[in-house]
Amino acid sequence: MDGMLSQDEINALFGNNDAASDSKDDAQTADTSAADTPAAADQDIILTDSEKDAVGEISNICMGTAATTLSSLLNQRVDITTPHVSISTWDDLARQYDRPCVMMQISYKEGIDGNNVLILRENDVKIITDLMMGGPGNADPNEELTDLHLSAIGEAMNQMMGSAATSMSSMFNRKIDISPPVSNLVEVYNNDTEDLPDFLKGKFVEVMFKLTIGTLIDTA
Repeated sequence: MDGMLSQDEINALFGNNDAASDSKDDAQTADTSAADTPAAADQDIILTDSEKDAVGEISNICMGTAATTLSSLLNQRVDITTPHVSISTWDDLARQYDRPCVMMQISYKEGIDGNNVLILRENDVKIITDLMMGGPGNADPNEELTDLHLSAIGEAMNQMMGSAATSMSSMFNRKIDISPPVSNLVEVYNNDTEDLPDFLKGKFVEVMFKLTIGTLIDTA
């Protein structure tokens, strides 16, 4: 990919046609990401193949940049596979997890009207935290997640998504700025959506990818 989008693709992504008007927010996991503004559970979101390709291309470029940033931060090789774009719900997402995970949310303050959520497995957060502190990437499965872990992974996401925002700024030729991330431990497999951000309560666009960090993390 050359990193350039056609004007039609940019228009589609920013809601200049009916099919893409519900595709402004993003939610991501270690092997998944998703996008949608608040939508009723029964409201259909329709993306054409070209719109899915455009979302996938943007995600591929931005997450590639984010992977490079994370690699420098952790001093480990970081690889992210080509994203797969689909329409999803929280129930669909919850089936992929069987224990608590860490959900990090950032909001776009300028350039894009939307949000981005990254979900990581608890053990992966512990490994990343240990690497950020200069350790070998040890993770005690019996250790409780602490504010230190949440703070560390929040800073990692801040740097990753900051670099991704810079990539989008270049693609769209406009300033794109993000808010500081908010990290919380959530029971993803719990179907109770009361405490979820509004845009995750309906349908959203999910961008799934596999993340590997050295030989320590493989989200497959």
